[in-house]
Amino acid sequence: MSTIAFTKGHGTGNDFVIIADPDGELTLSDAQVAVLTDRRFGIGGDGILRVVRSGALSEGASTPDAEWFMDYRNADGSAAEMCGNGIRVYAKYLVEAGLVDLAVGEAVVIGTRAGTKAVTRTDAGFEVDLGVWRADDADVLVRAKGLPVARPGQGIDVGNPHVVVALSSGNELEGLDLSVQPMLDPTPAAGANIEFVVPADPLVHAGVGSIRMRVFERGVGETLSCGTGVAAAALAVRHWAGNAAPDRWSVDVPGGRLGVRVVTHQDGEHVLLSGPASLVFSGEVALA
Repeated sequence: MSTIAFTKGHGTGNDFVIIADPDGELTLSDAQVAVLTDRRFGIGGDGILRVVRSGALSEGASTPDAEWFMDYRNADGSAAEMCGNGIRVYAKYLVEAGLVDLAVGEAVVIGTRAGTKAVTRTDAGFEVDLGVWRADDADVLVRAKGLPVARPGQGIDVGNPHVVVALSSGNELEGLDLSVQPMLDPTPAAGANIEFVVPADPLVHAGVGSIRMRVFERGVGETLSCGTGVAAAALAVRHWAGNAAPDRWSVDVPGGRLGVRVVTHQDGEHVLLSGPASLVFSGEVALA
């Protein structure tokens, strides 16, 4: 049994166990990840962020322009393409650990399984460019405990897959029982994160759209926040609202508030996610 160092961090309550492994020497099994993230028998977290150089991983070969690669694993050990809250926490760790020098307004590029992402330090935390987003036109129905009938879902891809469901009221949102996994019909081969959203009234104020959201993350369950899910939810509501919809959004989740904005580049519309990132404590843990 070996001992490894770790740091605990979170972004609006979406929490992670951060493990520094710059040379890629550590191999974690799915079972080890599950134990480390267990909230009763381990450190506790929605996933693990392994801090490793791109050059030390075969996966990092796809992001050679990024020195650092975010090896993100869900709490059940499964690998995920991206994590919007996780990458902000990852950037916070790089800065606090002295691995990068990043002033407010400057950006660092980080490799992920969804490609290279630029993360900019801001006065309030960090903003990540999630890249070009895509709406899926395929029909999908979502069944969830607490909803009397199945609801249509909107597929949104922001580097990882999401299905967004519109609800009619805050009572519907609060009445969901997300301790039970919602069901998708048809079921995507790789699964999907599922977001349930309620628009504010009015939807737009001073040029900024506002929504509330809860999320069930694949491989995890309900979390207090999901960064890419926040982006997907804002994009879905913007998509439904049509051409007059704003490009800036404020999204409330159980863990806090995050910002979303859409900007146009030569390769299409990019979605950017902004919000806080915190490091809570560090320690050592025995790795079985």
